[in-house]
Amino acid sequence: MHLLLTIALCLGLCSNESVAAKRPNVVFFLVDDLGWTDLECYGSDYYETPNVDRLSKEGMLFTDAYAAGCVCSPTRVSILTGKYPGRLHITHAIPIQGAERIKQPLPLIEAIYKKNLPLEEFTVAEALKAGGYTTATMGKWHVCWDSEFYPKHQGFDLNVGGNNMGNPGNYFFPYNGKWRMTRKHPYTHWNTLPNGKPGEYLTDRLTVEAEQFIEQNKERPFFLYLSYYSVHTPLQAPKERVVKYEKKPKGERHKNATYAAMVESVDRSVGRVMARLEKLGLAKNTVVIFTSDNGGHGRITSHQPLRGNKGNFYEGGIRVPLIVKWPRVIKPASTCTVPVISTDYYPTLLAMTGQPARPKQHMDGRNLLPLLKQTGTVKREALFWHYPNYIGAGHPGGARPCSVIRSGDWKLIESFETNRLELFNLKEDLGEQNDLAAKMPAKTKALQQQLAAWRAEAKVQMPQRNPNYKVGE
Repeated sequence: MHLLLTIALCLGLCSNESVAAKRPNVVFFLVDDLGWTDLECYGSDYYETPNVDRLSKEGMLFTDAYAAGCVCSPTRVSILTGKYPGRLHITHAIPIQGAERIKQPLPLIEAIYKKNLPLEEFTVAEALKAGGYTTATMGKWHVCWDSEFYPKHQGFDLNVGGNNMGNPGNYFFPYNGKWRMTRKHPYTHWNTLPNGKPGEYLTDRLTVEAEQFIEQNKERPFFLYLSYYSVHTPLQAPKERVVKYEKKPKGERHKNATYAAMVESVDRSVGRVMARLEKLGLAKNTVVIFTSDNGGHGRITSHQPLRGNKGNFYEGGIRVPLIVKWPRVIKPASTCTVPVISTDYYPTLLAMTGQPARPKQHMDGRNLLPLLKQTGTVKREALFWHYPNYIGAGHPGGARPCSVIRSGDWKLIESFETNRLELFNLKEDLGEQNDLAAKMPAKTKALQQQLAAWRAEAKVQMPQRNPNYKVGE
């Protein structure tokens, strides 16, 4: 009897260990301000990205992937929570109100947005940690202003270089910015990485930290959220990498040598992380996701044939590269044309790692496994964006208060200042040059009503008319 019980217990333990061993590690590369065409596999003829291109050949490339915001903080909260930024009332880059940076009078008083991701939100890191994963975030955080909302309070065991700032003051050690320090915000000077060597480059440093984390956790499942500050301004890269592109013939769309060197630096880092996974025998059991938080900077890179860039809601501002690799599950060199959005990562990661779904938390996300496995599609009527703010002078996109819906091939942009409606068929007009609103009033009205119904359900915040504004000012 005792022998049978011992055998049963051993079988049970072995079975549990086997299940645990099959749980994949997760490496989530989030690049800051990387545009839709800023990779060779997405059409760049100037930037060099062989390591990311290899990911696309070994995994699935998405043609119609979207960020949930046209600037960083909204998209980042959507990744962490599985909710639309409008539902969370975190609709703008933290902490600056856009209208505060515009001198002339404005027709609307922009909606106030939250400057901290609430601790009540159960993040994807908390969900994976509850499932036995070791969690780490490295690089940009930027979903809060106050330090009590930093990564250690949101499910991450380790935070390297993440704070309340949206970009580093300097990409070279000691990474000192020109931001004003206060007693309440001790890291506003951007020096979360106080130790380093003179000349050390931030992107490379974060990669070293990532390699060490992987090495230290090779025997247990881990979630690595590798959120590079690159390729956000300031434009800085190692001199030898810049010189390489200064000598290279310019592309038709892409021409900035320093930016190209920053893109290559990210690509090199991807290669190093993948090499470390291979060396440790972890590559075949690791999910890799590579994407961006919004479109690229319009004064630096080009998104043609897309219209727009970071800071607005034309396709160039919100359509982003997305590559997912999962050996033995995702067919190599596959492509997906189904629209997906950054709220989808949360439920997808839970499904990938065998964790229970949390539908009340990631209510705006969809499990993408049917797409990744090519066994089906996702059920969703539309994608939504909401921006009741002004972009401010710091971003070239020029976004003003609006809401957006994409349903099938159709996209509607509704302006709150002028009540203007723009309707585009993205299948026939990817560059959004042919506004069909006046020609198709029934379709326009139907999408506007669907958009209004979503705003009501999500309880988004709205801008208000400025009683002091005079037309023509």
